[in-house]
Amino acid sequence: MRILLVEDERRLAAALKQLLKENQYVVDVEHDGEMGYDLATTDSYDIIILDIMLPNMSGIDILKGMREQEIQTPVLLLTAKDTVEDRVVGLDAGADDYLVKPFDNKELLARVRALTRRTGQISGTDAMEAGPFRLDFTTRTVTRNDEPLTLTAKEFQLLELFMRNQGKVLSKEIILDRVWGPDADVIGNAVENYVHFLRKKIDEADKSSYIATVRGVGYIFHPEPQS
Repeated sequence: MRILLVEDERRLAAALKQLLKENQYVVDVEHDGEMGYDLATTDSYDIIILDIMLPNMSGIDILKGMREQEIQTPVLLLTAKDTVEDRVVGLDAGADDYLVKPFDNKELLARVRALTRRTGQISGTDAMEAGPFRLDFTTRTVTRNDEPLTLTAKEFQLLELFMRNQGKVLSKEIILDRVWGPDADVIGNAVENYVHFLRKKIDEADKSSYIATVRGVGYIFHPEPQS
């Protein structure tokens, strides 16, 4: 599960990131409202945790902008305000849950787990499809035109990342961060090697590749093979 945490209190953000990582979540952190909005509306997350009071753009405005773009990612609002009126404003803006500071870590984790269940209900995360490919997250299997493909765990993660971001250029740095993790000790041309391995397994012999190289930048996935 990938989580975006937008929180301007840096010590709190660092503590929450560590807590979530210890519970097997992949966490991106942003301290600025506008930067948080950019990530929330251009990247793919399972849950977004938003502080309300943020520099440059409030959590409420981020949330409203997401919902106007029909981005239905579950959102947990964090705030120091605990009046009924404040909660109504957040929920009316499209929040899925609301947690008042200070809070217990166990309660935060319980609410995140509840939202992960909601993620599955909203987006059907048991499976994902793009072009001829179908990923089944329950069985961790992949098919192309209903024919099974044998991928390693890393290749599965890499294809999932590409399918979630089809039509978007992904830099090697982003791929390393998303597939191997920001703290991974990766040596050499890991991204290039794994993209090569994945291409050999997913591409059809008589067609061009589904994954195109953008020279000097990274890679882009198309649901139809590109010449």
